[in-house]
Amino acid sequence: MSQVPAARRALAVLRLLAAAPGPLPASAIARALDLPRSSTYHLLTAMEEDGFVTAIPEERRWGLGVAAFEIGSAYLRHEPLERLARPLLRRLVDRVGEIAQLGVLHGAETLYLLKEQPPRHATLVTDVGVRMPAQLTASGLSLLAHLPPAQVRALFPRYPGRFVTRTGRGPASLRELRRVLAEDARRGWSAEDGYITEGFASIAACAFDHTGHPTAAVTLTFRRDRHPPETWPALAADIRTAANSLTTRLTGRPPAL
Repeated sequence: MSQVPAARRALAVLRLLAAAPGPLPASAIARALDLPRSSTYHLLTAMEEDGFVTAIPEERRWGLGVAAFEIGSAYLRHEPLERLARPLLRRLVDRVGEIAQLGVLHGAETLYLLKEQPPRHATLVTDVGVRMPAQLTASGLSLLAHLPPAQVRALFPRYPGRFVTRTGRGPASLRELRRVLAEDARRGWSAEDGYITEGFASIAACAFDHTGHPTAAVTLTFRRDRHPPETWPALAADIRTAANSLTTRLTGRPPAL
């Protein structure tokens, strides 16, 4: 059992690197995971020997190794997340009559894995396989809201000033994003109102793995004139039910408050 904490630290390193936009210094890894620097270097060296991380000496940074890529490729073949989420999204669509999607974080972007929609609905910009800035999507905001502040900061190292927007709406800086995330974490769901497409809004809630880490977000997207903001808490309740069911299917648990 003495190896279990070390295994969890190794998994935490992999998760941090997978979510980062690029390789990270060992000091940033240690800070984000609240680990001693000496322990972090020993851990990274051991993981490098097995191919899970790779050192970039010229930059004094660490990135994911070939072994991590092989596991990621195997995941794409198995598609367990999509298989578990698809029936839940279908039920949500049947109940609400709007487009439901499943999104995950890919660095500082939201990557859409699934979409279920009623017949004769308009095609969205956020289709399967599309990536969008995480701070502009309800899915991304929902997932970011449950990450440690240091990890959120590590995801946006290139944005010391104002963020790029699509419609002029949405968090415009890291400071503003932090305020939004704090409120979203408190209420348990996130929303975007015209951040991606004028006239459309989205609401999202996320599912968690067994460590309480946000894994994927269930999102409902709709024309704003069909569901004014005063109706959003009721929609959010349905979305949270679907996200909670996905957490259960993943044998996960919500994070400790």
